[in-house]
Amino acid sequence: MRPSSATLVALAISLLPVIAQAQDAPKYSNEFLAIGVGARALGMGYSSVATANDVTAGYWNPAGLLGVKGDLQVGAMHSEYFAGIAKYDYIAVAKPIDSSSVIGFSYIRFGVDDIPNTTELIDNNGNLDYDRISSFSTTDNAFLISYARKMKVPGLRLGGNAKVIYRNVGPFAKAWGFGLDAGVQYDRGSWRFAATGRDITGTFNAWSYSLDQRTQDVFAQTGNELPQNGVEVTLPRLVLGVAHQFKFGAKVDLIAEADLENTFDGQRNTLIQTGTWSGDPRVGIEVGYARVVYLRAGVNNFQYIKDIDGKETLSVQPNMGIGLKIKRVALDYALTNIGNGGVSMYSNVFSLQFDLFKKGSGS
Repeated sequence: MRPSSATLVALAISLLPVIAQAQDAPKYSNEFLAIGVGARALGMGYSSVATANDVTAGYWNPAGLLGVKGDLQVGAMHSEYFAGIAKYDYIAVAKPIDSSSVIGFSYIRFGVDDIPNTTELIDNNGNLDYDRISSFSTTDNAFLISYARKMKVPGLRLGGNAKVIYRNVGPFAKAWGFGLDAGVQYDRGSWRFAATGRDITGTFNAWSYSLDQRTQDVFAQTGNELPQNGVEVTLPRLVLGVAHQFKFGAKVDLIAEADLENTFDGQRNTLIQTGTWSGDPRVGIEVGYARVVYLRAGVNNFQYIKDIDGKETLSVQPNMGIGLKIKRVALDYALTNIGNGGVSMYSNVFSLQFDLFKKGSGS
């Protein structure tokens, strides 16, 4: 059997995080949930736990869902990465239950489609048969159910998410997972303080593999290790945020936010790092005119990069965006650099949001 016959399948499965037992959790798990949603937040450098006040708050900070206007708010986003090979989609709805509580539903999908499966390329007689090539998809899916409620303390809002994870690599592997998030926002004058705890109980993904005997033989003959069923754990992280609103005259508003994402799974390549804790700062601003036109900018993903000579430099991910809101409809655009190691890999992100009102209840 030629080594190339299993290359693409092995590559697809290698995209999965290393399967680990619960007591030996990997640093990077369910990373598709770290991409972010909504062009507004991405344009502001992913700093949104405090300013999130619409349907996207179900992702950033469920407490912010109390800013939803109308009887129903709908949001959607589409973006593509790596020259369109990977597609990232998001859709969500949020509905006020009463004046003090809101419920929301979100769906996120990150996928690579039409991956050639060449494990059957060579038949039992050693002949190449291109008609035996099939295709499959590898997808990461998340379903979020969110709830937010105002507290009796003025300006205080609490929220939470229950999320179900489903990930699959064609017919070869799949995983189901479950986790919880919690969020809080507190307004004091023109200041807003916020925090989001992601995966507060740990999110557990149970992986199972379904490799037929022929595929197992191909993997063995090409030197690929057979994957084993196991449990992958996403450890908790805490995002702290503070935002301040400025007004310039009757029509110009400026919102500035600074966030700090805290992880507790050992040293990461972030701006602030210790042996057990790492801090990843984000900063963003939004300037609005007449609550119709918005300009946004932000920076995040501070990393230390070593060049070929071993010299270390600080790399920063820049982001920018614009927004237009006319009555019930908001259209947002962000240009975000997802490159690593100082490499520019800019992606265009569009998101749409609109409010629905019952007849005669709003404009």
